[in-house]
Amino acid sequence: MSTLVAPSAPVPPAPAAALERGNSLWHDAWLRLRKNRLAVFGAVTLIVVSLACFLGPFFSPYGYEDQNLDLGASAPSAQHWLGTDTLGRDLLVRLLYGGRVSLGVGLAATVVALTIGVVYGAVAGYFGGKLDAAMMRIVDIMYSLPFTIFVILLMGFFGRNIILLFVAIG
Repeated sequence: MSTLVAPSAPVPPAPAAALERGNSLWHDAWLRLRKNRLAVFGAVTLIVVSLACFLGPFFSPYGYEDQNLDLGASAPSAQHWLGTDTLGRDLLVRLLYGGRVSLGVGLAATVVALTIGVVYGAVAGYFGGKLDAAMMRIVDIMYSLPFTIFVILLMGFFGRNIILLFVAIG
């Protein structure tokens, strides 16, 4: 003998909160980054150094050009944390200003390189064929030149200019 089972009602769909949510690529990348302690340490160090370079000189009573010839080359003290050079200038402030210039050159060169590379690559990819081959040979020639000589040549032709330095490094 078989037992008759009453037909069950259809199962209603699960509420939206109970559905499993997928992770975006950014979320997956963030989770991988958080697991890499050395990368997190490097990122925190970069942020701290950048903030110190851009905000530090504003909190110092000394300018990077201020001289006190009476101090001469003094050792670190409460007033001058890294000491002073032979002209009595505060070394910490000068270091922070130099860091600001270095970070600015690095960021500007990256933006220039990215802009030139994207535009150049887009033109070569869009038109393709012989134009692409010719453009890639120009890139090969640029790669064959030593970078330092290229920068020296640009500076020799066009003079010393910070904008030109950004373009040359980019």
